[in-house]
Amino acid sequence: MFSDIPANKISSFHDSKLSIPDWGKSASAEFDQGVWKFIELNHRYNNLLWNEEDLARRKNVADGEIAANKRAIDGYNQRRNDAIENIDDLLLQRLAHTTASPDALLNSETAGSMIDRLSIVSLKIFHMRLQTHRTDVEQTHIETCQQKLNRLIEQRTDLQHCLDTLLRETACGRAKFKIYRQFKMYNDPALNPCLYSK
Repeated sequence: MFSDIPANKISSFHDSKLSIPDWGKSASAEFDQGVWKFIELNHRYNNLLWNEEDLARRKNVADGEIAANKRAIDGYNQRRNDAIENIDDLLLQRLAHTTASPDALLNSETAGSMIDRLSIVSLKIFHMRLQTHRTDVEQTHIETCQQKLNRLIEQRTDLQHCLDTLLRETACGRAKFKIYRQFKMYNDPALNPCLYSK
């Protein structure tokens, strides 16, 4: 039921995209439908978010540039969350004819959220690995970053196992997850008091 999305394949996909310079902004989509379309979109928006978050920390530019970064962050974050929910919708559609047992474990995190976390940890691994290759820093910086990189790789391996287990157990009816929706109130003019108040 979920044989097309093993966690290690998802992480390999994440890594392959990050190896392409400026992939998030310039590359065309590899997938145009199905769950992989939204796995790719989620990763793209995480990549764009990462870059904007870096830019938003600058102190040597005009405040207007930082404001533009913050607005871009809001937009990318909304689209990232939309992609997570689309992943979950499609995965739950596959489970439409699967009945969860009465004592099925309710997972606190959705499969889409776990795929999102795999994307983020892939970004962390990519950027931490770059730090271990720097030639303009002290050896202690390299060693510290290598230790962090090792921990991130361990974290990703554990998360891959958790995702595969959740999908396998869900397919067998021994586990389940629900979509609660993000309800990002700050992006909604009807719910953000700073936007609807005059």
